[in-house]
Amino acid sequence: QVQLVESGGGLVQAGGSLRLSCAASGRTFGIYVMGWFRQTPGKEREFVATIEGSGRGTLYADSVKGRFTISSNYAKNTVHLQMNSLKSEDTAVYYCAMGSTLVVADTSYNYWGQGTQVTVSS
Repeated sequence: QVQLVESGGGLVQAGGSLRLSCAASGRTFGIYVMGWFRQTPGKEREFVATIEGSGRGTLYADSVKGRFTISSNYAKNTVHLQMNSLKSEDTAVYYCAMGSTLVVADTSYNYWGQGTQVTVSS
């Protein structure tokens, strides 16, 4: 079994930055894609970014391109999401997920963290 633990959420003013981290433990062998999704109350979960464990391949949602950067440390099974120029619409619970294919569909990710709240005040 794989366990994912997120950290780094919090309250920040619009225009500010936050860095989210996710650490994976357990049977991670052969699973090499880690992604971030977010969700607000009453809305469906939304893709944010994803990265291959090697770091060679990444995908971003259009809404975060140029502002967010995803990175990974394959040896340590960790992934980070650097979020800059934050907007109020970025407010959500952010979830780390792990899968085996570099795709945006959340159904392709097998393991999920508990989520971390990001609140951007305007």
